[in-house]
Amino acid sequence: MKVLVRSRLVLIPSVMLVVAALLAIPLGYNALHPSGAKAASPHMSLDCTSFRVCTDVADSDDVFGGDYVGHDEPSLLFYSDVAGSGSRQQYRLTLPKDPPVRPTQADANVSANFQLHPAFWLGVAMCDTQSYPEQISTCAPGSDSNIVDITKSPNHPGTAFTELQFYPPGWVGWPNNPGACDPTKWCAALNIDSLSFNPLTRQSINPTCRSITGQEYVNFAFITRNGRTQAPANPVESTLTTFTPDPTRDLFMNSGDQLSVTLRDSTHGLHIEIKDLTTGQTGSMTASAENSFGQVKFAPAPSTECTNIPYDFHPMYSTSSEKTDVPWATHSYNVAFSDEIGHWEYCSLVPQDGGGCAANATEGAGSNQEPSDADESLCFSQAPSGCSDFAGAGNTGFDGPSYQPVWPDGDTAHHPTSILFSTPLTGDGFTTSFSRMGFETDLPALEPPSQCNIVTGAGCSLIPQTDDGVPAAFYPFFTLGRVGEHCVWTIGSDIPGITQNDFGRNSQYGPLLVRNFLRAGGVTQPLFVDFQQILPLASCK
Repeated sequence: MKVLVRSRLVLIPSVMLVVAALLAIPLGYNALHPSGAKAASPHMSLDCTSFRVCTDVADSDDVFGGDYVGHDEPSLLFYSDVAGSGSRQQYRLTLPKDPPVRPTQADANVSANFQLHPAFWLGVAMCDTQSYPEQISTCAPGSDSNIVDITKSPNHPGTAFTELQFYPPGWVGWPNNPGACDPTKWCAALNIDSLSFNPLTRQSINPTCRSITGQEYVNFAFITRNGRTQAPANPVESTLTTFTPDPTRDLFMNSGDQLSVTLRDSTHGLHIEIKDLTTGQTGSMTASAENSFGQVKFAPAPSTECTNIPYDFHPMYSTSSEKTDVPWATHSYNVAFSDEIGHWEYCSLVPQDGGGCAANATEGAGSNQEPSDADESLCFSQAPSGCSDFAGAGNTGFDGPSYQPVWPDGDTAHHPTSILFSTPLTGDGFTTSFSRMGFETDLPALEPPSQCNIVTGAGCSLIPQTDDGVPAAFYPFFTLGRVGEHCVWTIGSDIPGITQNDFGRNSQYGPLLVRNFLRAGGVTQPLFVDFQQILPLASCK
């Protein structure tokens, strides 16, 4: 049986495309400008099937014809029936700090933000009439008329997903460690992911265009201090400059800075504003045609057309509920916070920076070191010697620092402090709270098929397991507590002096969730690809 979600119906955080773009030439990625001419800042593309960036999946033939490794994203969902809540959110957020000591392979008890998560993000569903499922040509911005039960009709408007991603200070400098803008500073970028695939006809964007944009294409722009893109954001015209942080233009932030983050629709698309309340700086970005955002025209073979359609990307729904989803994504949500984990591993011997881990090296830290399986990628010898594994076997071992008890837990001498963020506010003056919350993780889509059957749900576990059935040592969870006058969410473990409610720790993610996915001819298949629990909105004591 073809299993579409195990193939690629996993939202790919666009930091992977940054990795691909910036390492395009040394790692063999397509670096041709669309015109075929040599450019000062060449066009970059990501071909998952040719370069096995999308590896370790049970069956990826349905969409990509190649392997794909998913991304582990424990998430917190926010629901509201208030009109406009799906297109207006404001968060208060504090960036985490690293401990004063540097992590080493010898000491398994020390960790840094770059090891735990290459990015965390705030998300919202978007209109994109050239994206999956390619059935109708309209999408009313910010309207619940876009809610369609695909078990009754395949005519769901084309859907994209926004991730406002925050990147922690790097372990090695950009571009050697894409996903980190600076050795000591944070930065942020607006990513809009779309999927060029018709599930009913099994048609994809034509191969010529796919080599330029990728089949899951991304509009990408750093948050800048003047609100203008530093290079084309759309994937047809994007260049190396698009993905290269510019300290003279982009908003750089310090660990520990307190931020006010607003996502709201505007006349010409989703508008992002980040106010750094600590430094007084402000950055912004609007997903507009004027800012060079655009759709990729859905042109299946035999066409060779690859056309950018200038486009204002607007939020798709008016409200945020269980029905306001992205029909091609593994996760079920609309308005959400998510942490991207599972992409860093120690390696004791790196033969060549930017390459793999040596077969005779050791992975892991402290007493948990084990022989390398030589499937890591983007490895660097700079201390702590290790691999930013965006393009290799990903989470199959569930044994990197993300799966060890080195998350924020109050031990700030050895572990980072937590990301602190509020429940978003909505309404005209951002004074109305969301009314419900949900915990969700996509672990069933990531666990090996030998352990988790996503068709039946058999064997799927809230603590991820390897092929051998060995559970991870730790899996992070959300807690709610108070810092001063503010009620805040954290992710990691219980934090003394902050945590008031951990919602049962890992059991907070709830039971298996069954979701339906479109198949050829318009039929649907139910699959268990998430754990989810929805509760009334909790508050602090």
